[in-house]
Amino acid sequence: MRLIISGGGTGGHIYPALAIIEDLMKQEPNSEVLYVGSHRGLESTIVPKQGIKFTALRIQGFRRSLSLENFKTLALFFKSVHESKKIVKQFKPDVVIGTGGYVSGAVVYAAAKAHIPTIIHEQNSAVGLTNKFLSHYVDKIAIGFHEAKDQFPAEKVIFAGNPRAQQVAHMHSDFQWSSIGLKDDQPTVLIFGGSQGAPAINNAVIAAISEFNRRQYQVVFVTGQKRYAGVMAQLEKTNVNDNIKILPYIDNMPQVLPKVSLIVGRSGATSIAEITALGIPSVLIPSPYVTADHQTKNTMSLVTRGAALMIKEPALNAKSLLKAVDQLMHDPAEREKMSENSKDLGVTNSADQILDIARSLIHKSANRNSK
Repeated sequence: MRLIISGGGTGGHIYPALAIIEDLMKQEPNSEVLYVGSHRGLESTIVPKQGIKFTALRIQGFRRSLSLENFKTLALFFKSVHESKKIVKQFKPDVVIGTGGYVSGAVVYAAAKAHIPTIIHEQNSAVGLTNKFLSHYVDKIAIGFHEAKDQFPAEKVIFAGNPRAQQVAHMHSDFQWSSIGLKDDQPTVLIFGGSQGAPAINNAVIAAISEFNRRQYQVVFVTGQKRYAGVMAQLEKTNVNDNIKILPYIDNMPQVLPKVSLIVGRSGATSIAEITALGIPSVLIPSPYVTADHQTKNTMSLVTRGAALMIKEPALNAKSLLKAVDQLMHDPAEREKMSENSKDLGVTNSADQILDIARSLIHKSANRNSK
């Protein structure tokens, strides 16, 4: 298969794309893949490190308020579409897949206009602007949450989950808590506000440390690299017992997750894909700072199915955090039930499904062109 894939800006768009590529190379090792990203997005550093052929477009997102900057954005978009047409013509892909972000808008639009089979993947329950725009042009739309279905043309939609879930579900983990100074035979809660850390989560944990000291379960508190020094300074005069480990970041998160009894954190699409793939009970604290409040919508898709508890950020403090964590960590039966409900939501063949859609579109295109 000759595949152009595009997704950028955040890990939520990049990691599903990488999971699709990984699955394709396992199934069809002779495939040719080109990743088209933005020059400033995380993909410009993450993707080349994976040994994947990468090319960058200069593009930016629209401001939601009236701004002269949007005229520049529009000009960059049309220029990127023109460049994308040249990329498509030169690479001659069998199919083009977009996983979100503004750069995928230009690439997938150009491919659709060139009558190349096209697919977009929407990770969130609230659909992004780029995918709303592309939905009018693409052949198929793969969604990660059932709640997104009604926001797209019904005849194009296929529920496929998130490819990151398949990647995580099939990873082997030999990680042990003893490698970071904890016990391997005790239930452990992981509190993680994302790679940058979340101040509201960090502050609630700091205020709850004296109570966590008294618990029989273990707590791994990941502050975010940029916030670690500040957190440790705030805890300078606070006793931290041996059942608590405070870390700036975890590099090998997919290896650690299978060993976690409960996770507390944000509810981005990638996080939920990983949590449900492994069936991890969770206390989710949706970020209020994201477009269309999509993390709350993501969270509710789990809460309504008994797969998670939710704490809204305005209600987050030491008391509410301790109450939710204790509720699950002190009740193994409830944790087990939540784990089962979570795993029921996990889609562990998501990348396979998307590649099957791609092959079907390629086959239809070949038959159409042969007539």
